[in-house]
Amino acid sequence: MASEPVKELSITRTFDAPIELVWKAWTDRKILQRWWGPRGVTNPICEWDARPGGKIYIVMLAGKDLGHAEGTKWPMKGTFKEVIPKSRLAFICGALDDVDRSSDTFIEQVVTVDFVALAGRTKMNLHLVITKSEGPKAPAALQGMTYGWNQQIDKLGEMLLTEK
Repeated sequence: MASEPVKELSITRTFDAPIELVWKAWTDRKILQRWWGPRGVTNPICEWDARPGGKIYIVMLAGKDLGHAEGTKWPMKGTFKEVIPKSRLAFICGALDDVDRSSDTFIEQVVTVDFVALAGRTKMNLHLVITKSEGPKAPAALQGMTYGWNQQIDKLGEMLLTEK
């Protein structure tokens, strides 16, 4: 089912996991590598330096579950702007045309993730705003953004249940 291209997206979820664990899932590179990206995607390259000014570089790889897209690489890069432990992450990231991290992004987004402790559970509010969208790949990427982000956050929730 086709959807309209996204320019802004908000996702709120409450996880049955303590804030310490949810925070760690967002800030520990090795844990994030396990859930980042939509279903059927792995992250053979995952650089995630969650500190102000820290760099992001992830290459998502489509697996066989994604049929004709198998083997496709979706690289992204970014920079952390704000890191307030167990409270907020803010970063700018964008999709790259190829795995060369020095290449320009064709989509950029500002992502803010706020965390609230709720008696052993955690409420997460994610908000993103598209700040750049250009080139032939941008429309398709924007069209799938809501679906992809929701799958990614579903994977996070599932992983948190196994980590408790």
